Amino acid sequence: MSDITRIETGPRMSQAAIHNGLVYLAGQVAKPGAPVAEQTEAVLAEIDRLLAAAGSDKTRILTAQIWMADMADFAEMNRVWDQWVPQGHTPARATGESKLATPDYKVEIIIVAAQN
Repeated sequence: MSDITRIETGPRMSQAAIHNGLVYLAGQVAKPGAPVAEQTEAVLAEIDRLLAAAGSDKTRILTAQIWMADMADFAEMNRVWDQWVPQGHTPARATGESKLATPDYKVEIIIVAAQN
């Protein structure tokens, strides 16, 4: 049986869990109320940080789930995503609209990646 490693574990959740060479990130959100591009940039920076802590990086992302508070912001979020995601290493991805934890969150991203 493989061990499970957890990163930044709190009373409710961990920011990442690692098992069998896979890194599962919690849904990442940014400062509430900021514009969607700014929130997306901050979320992606946090994903970079957590993946590095877990021994991975954005070229190893397998799947991304993106939740948007309003699909009207989809193109703006995609502009930031497209500049961040490494071409040739784009993950399987799904994007949907959903009410997020607070009305001021505009984007939440959930990642699964392979370790290096």
